Amino acid sequence: MSPRNVVLVHGAFVDGSGWQDVYNLLKRDGYNVSIVQNPTLSLAGDAAATRQILDVQDGPTVLVGHSYGGAVISEAGTHDKVAALVYIAAFAPDKGESVNTLIADPPPGVPVPPILPPRDGYLFLDKEKFHASFAADVSAERAAFMADAQVPWGLEALAGSVTEPAWRAKPSWYLVATEDRMIPPAAQRTMAARAGATVSEIVGSHAIYESQPTVVADLIRQAAAGS
Repeated sequence: MSPRNVVLVHGAFVDGSGWQDVYNLLKRDGYNVSIVQNPTLSLAGDAAATRQILDVQDGPTVLVGHSYGGAVISEAGTHDKVAALVYIAAFAPDKGESVNTLIADPPPGVPVPPILPPRDGYLFLDKEKFHASFAADVSAERAAFMADAQVPWGLEALAGSVTEPAWRAKPSWYLVATEDRMIPPAAQRTMAARAGATVSEIVGSHAIYESQPTVVADLIRQAAAGS
């Protein structure tokens, strides 16, 4: 039988509440949906938080990550209950890679995320640039709330290296957001190809999970059916 459990993992600067519309769509279809609230202090800590949620699933599970959450599911997705991985405009690091190494040398002309200098070991996005860079296709009001509700992103999370990427052993799906100004679409395509993922593309911003939840939920259903 196809997995009926879904675990959703958020990325940096945001929390799990951004998954609400995706959650509602999947719940309506009868899926058991859980949302990880990453501390985002370290990759190891976020992987541990994800494994805690996976431990209590009652069977095969689709593990979904957005943005930095892709690094988390790459690390935690080796869990024996994970049947499939879904990357939503996400990082998919290989063994020994971190988000930091993946963003270290952006190609000329590629938009650079407006990450402010570290403050006491944590990172934030420039609030004035949040809408354009992170969430260009959500309302200005919603983007302003997201900017003001930012979760501090720990430098240890940014620098945490994946030990054994789950995508080397588990089937994966990847949604490329073609207007993403946080993770360049070309980089998304490269990581998806390296992972051997089934790839879909959609016109949208980095916050595609909020702006087009139906598309995201559809891909999760595809992963459940195909795993």
